[in-house]
Amino acid sequence: MRGLTKIEEKINSKIGKAIADYGLINDKDKILVAVSGGKDSLTLLSFLKKIQKWAPVKFELFAAHITTDFHCGSYVHSDTLSGLFAEIGVEYKFDHIKVLDEKGKTTCFWCSWNKRKALFKIAQGFGCNKLAFGHHKDDIAETMLMNLFCKGEISTMNPYQEMFKGKLTIIRPLCYVEENLIKEFSKESGFLYQLCKCQFGRDSQREYMKRLIKEIEKNIPGTNVKTNIFKSIAKIKKDYIGLKEESL
Repeated sequence: MRGLTKIEEKINSKIGKAIADYGLINDKDKILVAVSGGKDSLTLLSFLKKIQKWAPVKFELFAAHITTDFHCGSYVHSDTLSGLFAEIGVEYKFDHIKVLDEKGKTTCFWCSWNKRKALFKIAQGFGCNKLAFGHHKDDIAETMLMNLFCKGEISTMNPYQEMFKGKLTIIRPLCYVEENLIKEFSKESGFLYQLCKCQFGRDSQREYMKRLIKEIEKNIPGTNVKTNIFKSIAKIKKDYIGLKEESL
């Protein structure tokens, strides 16, 4: 496409393939983009806005940002995001939720659950039928390993996931995009890179999986580890899986 940098062309191509492979965007869709304020969600919003201009189907875009009663010094202020949303040209809504208990603490699960509930409500208010998250290929591969090693199950974040009997669908258009490409694009665009480091949500398991994947890539050159993990869920050989959970 004309006017795109090399990094933009790579990301745009991968998003386009994901949209085509999973049917992520259809005509007359109303899509709410969950924007944390970090590189992933802002990259997603930016590219969906670009795609909106030339896509063969017509769809609407909205943005939402959820704040909580906990934040640190690097907290992304609403006025900063308001300026970014205005620059991109998208209607948006902010919401504030409480996640701290009486002792001033919370958990990743509780915070994430309540943020998602708030996003569902905003999506309903805008009349959206789809909710887009900025999870990329690295996130999906790391989640796969976390669930395998820590929960004993084979699962991860789906690129396309229907909720509430199909009334709302979660989509992840960055599912084919590697995090390093997003970092490069964010640097080019001047997007915020680092979000608030929550003292309750230091995901040590995810960080370990990230390091593990890098170590495997280092020790087995030429192995596209993240892509292989991603593909493995769709290539399960049932003839070679016969164990029963109750027998273990």
